[in-house]
Amino acid sequence: MQISVDQQNLQEIWQQIIKIMNSRPEPFKHVNTVYQFEIFGEQSGVNQLILKDGIAIVNTGVNDESECTIILNFNDFKELLAGKLNSTTAYMMGKLRVNGSLGLALRLEKLLKQYR
Repeated sequence: MQISVDQQNLQEIWQQIIKIMNSRPEPFKHVNTVYQFEIFGEQSGVNQLILKDGIAIVNTGVNDESECTIILNFNDFKELLAGKLNSTTAYMMGKLRVNGSLGLALRLEKLLKQYR
């Protein structure tokens, strides 16, 4: 099962991410971190992806302190999830900004690849 983003709104994409990640938690079972996503553009919102002890949770808004905040527009977010946007290239081009740990941002891309 992979994430489908074509006709999904932001909330539906997050629901899909949680369903897929929790159905196969092995890739992140030793990851304990909070990623914050600040999405803008066609659809926007602030969501936190919390990975802890093999469980993935998404919260709307800022509830926990984040070690890595990723800022990008909605269409680039969908491209990133679909594997059509390389995070390093997007960062260099200014399409994606990271506040906090760049290492965690790179680790997230490797993690997401396992769900494509």
